[in-house]
Amino acid sequence: MSNPPLRLGVLGSGKGSNFEAIVRAIRSNSLNATIHLVLSDNPAARILEVARSLGIPAEALPPSNFRTKLEPEIETAAATRLAAAGVELVVLAGYMRLIKAPLLNRFPGRIVNIHPSLLPSFPGLEAWKQAWNAKVPTTGCTVHWVDAGMDTGKIIAQATVPVLESDTPETLHARIQTAEHQLYPEAIAKIEAAR
Repeated sequence: MSNPPLRLGVLGSGKGSNFEAIVRAIRSNSLNATIHLVLSDNPAARILEVARSLGIPAEALPPSNFRTKLEPEIETAAATRLAAAGVELVVLAGYMRLIKAPLLNRFPGRIVNIHPSLLPSFPGLEAWKQAWNAKVPTTGCTVHWVDAGMDTGKIIAQATVPVLESDTPETLHARIQTAEHQLYPEAIAKIEAAR
């Protein structure tokens, strides 16, 4: 007998292209999951529009005074909303803030992220630019468990992307995103199958 669908909650800050890739995987039955809530730290984020257009509950979090994290009370409210929605796995999809104690404690070992480099190389912001500037022959993307560090959690899956001589940071980023859109749903499907 198959498992009931894995209940996902998504945190995103921007366009939501990885979120859309996960939705496509669910709709094509290659991922046994349902998305119960989308939260964003950016009220103008396209991910909120996309989620609402699909009938998925989507909410903006209150504004934060920090750029790289949320105040504990805002993150606590996010954790409470996700828990109230029955979320089993929290998926970071282009979420640009560090996760802190309120979410880590509420969802221990149940938060995943995708990062646009082959970790541990090039953690942090604009990893594709870091890779391009370093003139490495290969970069890629990494799905990993989230811990209290910046892109330091245990690696779940990786995909490689060659860095071409003709690449600009933008063309490299676009190819990494294409790899992300395949890798992230596959990695979540592995997590679901291992339940």
